[in-house]
Amino acid sequence: MLLSVLQIIPRLDTGGAERTTIDIARAVVAAGGTAHIATSGGRMLDEAKGAGATIHLLDAGAKNPFVIWKNAALLAGIMRMHDINIIHARSRAPAWSALMAARRTGAHFITTYHGIYSGGFPGKRLYNSVMARGEIVIANSAATARHIASVHGVTAPRVTTIPRGTDLSRFDPAAISASRKQAMRDAFSVAAETPIMLHAARLTRWKGQKVAIEALARLKKLWPALNGGAFPALVFAGDAQGRDEYQREMADLAARLGVAGDIRMAGHVDDVPAALAVARVALAPSIEPEAFGRSAVEAQAMGVPVIASKLGAQADTLIDGETGLHVPPDDAASLARAMATLLLADEATHARFALAARKNARTYTVEAMCAATLGVYRSVLERAP
Repeated sequence: MLLSVLQIIPRLDTGGAERTTIDIARAVVAAGGTAHIATSGGRMLDEAKGAGATIHLLDAGAKNPFVIWKNAALLAGIMRMHDINIIHARSRAPAWSALMAARRTGAHFITTYHGIYSGGFPGKRLYNSVMARGEIVIANSAATARHIASVHGVTAPRVTTIPRGTDLSRFDPAAISASRKQAMRDAFSVAAETPIMLHAARLTRWKGQKVAIEALARLKKLWPALNGGAFPALVFAGDAQGRDEYQREMADLAARLGVAGDIRMAGHVDDVPAALAVARVALAPSIEPEAFGRSAVEAQAMGVPVIASKLGAQADTLIDGETGLHVPPDDAASLARAMATLLLADEATHARFALAARKNARTYTVEAMCAATLGVYRSVLERAP
């Protein structure tokens, strides 16, 4: 049977779920199948088309029940028109539409559980539960699989863990030219002698940007006694995505703590490998559990030691003391001490971290992720109707 897969995701802007959607579309086409993506748009649309995917534009992220029901009818029509036999949902609101469309058409319904969703108010757990209703539920990390089992009571064989994949050909230190590195330092307005700490994530409270600012202020008070040379620049590489008030809070906090001049708000960065290539340390100080934590793995692939909260998947993807350092979440004092440790490490120590980090990142390749996902698709198609 010809493999024909429709993935649905709210937008194709930036992020791990979005990157994975395109990677899987490319893999489906390479395997001789047809790939479709339903989404509301985004800056990655051209890349998705270049991967061979047919794009279907609809209000995929809408949470309005009427729009969800309307989208189900639209999806069912698309699926019948294109003989789609698998619909793969990657977010909650569109997953409800996808589930209804699958039931109407007889297609197989697959989900990837991309987030550690909270169930803090009445009805939220029911809303979240759609992500655990797939014939196969793909957990993007062991931590996510544990969460699914704990909250929804769904375990193997319906749940399969497929870690998110990193393109090691793209995140390869040897592939980054001197000109790309210089262009990135110029974009960040950071001098050659200034070490860079890179926090690559969208600007949202749970990613821990404010904790990083507080830690930087603590580090600045200690720096003269540490004889560390030029004080580091902290670069935030990520979009606010409409969270302008939070970005103002970050700026106000930095000014109040006296570190505004040491911080760069870079916005969205297309060339993340080059940004990592000029970083001495990468930060991932999330204050809520990461389902996977793509930035921490990408940094390790580039040989950059990472400071990450020991929380969620990052407790598994980072090897404390070998590829970086774990810190307690929302603990600026511990984060500042870890910053000092890695920034002041001698070159031999830094090289050991880099070597171990790159070795660890080979566990999380895009090739392995795509092969495992295609295996899931084939397994459901082999089932009796």
